[in-house]
Amino acid sequence: MGFAITSGGLVTAAALASVVSALAACLTDLRERRIPNVLTLSSAAAAIVYHSYTSGLAGLALAVAGWFLGALLFLPIFALRGIGGGDVKLLAAIGAWLGPGLVIWVALWAAVAGGVFALAISTWQGYTRQAFRNVWGMLSYWRVMGLRPHPGVALDRSSGPRMPYALPMAAGLGLTLWLR
Repeated sequence: MGFAITSGGLVTAAALASVVSALAACLTDLRERRIPNVLTLSSAAAAIVYHSYTSGLAGLALAVAGWFLGALLFLPIFALRGIGGGDVKLLAAIGAWLGPGLVIWVALWAAVAGGVFALAISTWQGYTRQAFRNVWGMLSYWRVMGLRPHPGVALDRSSGPRMPYALPMAAGLGLTLWLR
């Protein structure tokens, strides 16, 4: 359930546009530690218009479904203050370009890449032991208090190294397109 990412061995415009959006998000996330709305929302709007124009009502439905599912997949992590809103909107925009079937794979591969990147960054920064303590603390907090943001271990309150999540998302997109 999604759009074709190759046609006759060539990458489609939709796949290419999703890569361009992800790379632009990487640049802004690395430089400014944020992904601007103008990038994510205009990318999503362009995807919806493109698919509506090229595939009619079916294209519109798949693009909107991909956008919605992309947003929905990362919304719980955002609600727990584990990622920023730009990350949610970036996955939604990628979903609008690729459709609901592929955005699930992008999210899964991004989670794997994010774990690898986080481990590498925490090791590089000498923060691995504290990172594991934080994870244990979050799990203990959730067991007692329920699934809600931990007051001391949230994106906006953490003193540890921060990872621009557009990077693992771009890696997840690349893996999804490569393995497809």
